[in-house]
Amino acid sequence: MMKECLENVRKNVPLVHSITNYVTVNDVANVLLACGGSPIMSDDEGDVEDITSICGGLNINIGTLNKNTIPSMFLAGKKANELGHVVLLDPVGAGASKLRTDTALQLLKEVKFDVIRGNISEIKTLAFGSGSTKGVDADVADAVNDDNLDKTITYLKELAAWTGSIIAVTGAIDLVCDTEKCYVIRNGRPEMGRITGTGCQLSGMITAFLVANPDNKLEAAAAAVIMMGLAGEIGYHNMQSCDGNATYRNRIIDAIYHMDGETLLAGAKYEIR
Repeated sequence: MMKECLENVRKNVPLVHSITNYVTVNDVANVLLACGGSPIMSDDEGDVEDITSICGGLNINIGTLNKNTIPSMFLAGKKANELGHVVLLDPVGAGASKLRTDTALQLLKEVKFDVIRGNISEIKTLAFGSGSTKGVDADVADAVNDDNLDKTITYLKELAAWTGSIIAVTGAIDLVCDTEKCYVIRNGRPEMGRITGTGCQLSGMITAFLVANPDNKLEAAAAAVIMMGLAGEIGYHNMQSCDGNATYRNRIIDAIYHMDGETLLAGAKYEIR
């Protein structure tokens, strides 16, 4: 199924509207192109409903939200729901400030999301109303490990039931859950944490994968997460001694661009619980 999920993206070239943060907007566009999708970015209140209407999916990222973009997120989200389009929420920094937390929680009340993707601290904030987010990064105290894995999977499945969304948590161990099934994914490299934007890029890519695989949304989300982690491994393998984190970012995107279904299937490291 992983192979088919990627092949469907390449074949269908899903158009994804991203209301994303200005730190990583260019990388999000490039990774969508690399995986086979097509990006469009718009965040003006007067523009977003029209743009969302012509796209198959909407990626909402609150990383640099402000008084101008917050109304746009609600307008676009409701329009996407009205049209039956895929919608993803990336609650960047939820728990770090009242504005971020309140906005994310209000979005969950007013917009139906197919996927919520974040680090474990952000997801805990949405689940329990509080977390220990450090800036936009997860606190090490929240980290998913083999000791707390079963407990974490249980509450993620409960969160999936409460929200009606697939929950994707990324970190040293990635988890992609609905109410019944959880993909436990062990692809990736710790060095991915030294560059900005892999999470934002992944949110755009997950959106594209769901648009191209409407009948297999959980598997599509898991395939996108695996692809990003595997690209981190391939990109790191291709690093030269003089390369640094800026080059690593580009090598990850290049690895996504060159990846085919067979490579994805062969490199996937996951179990289902």
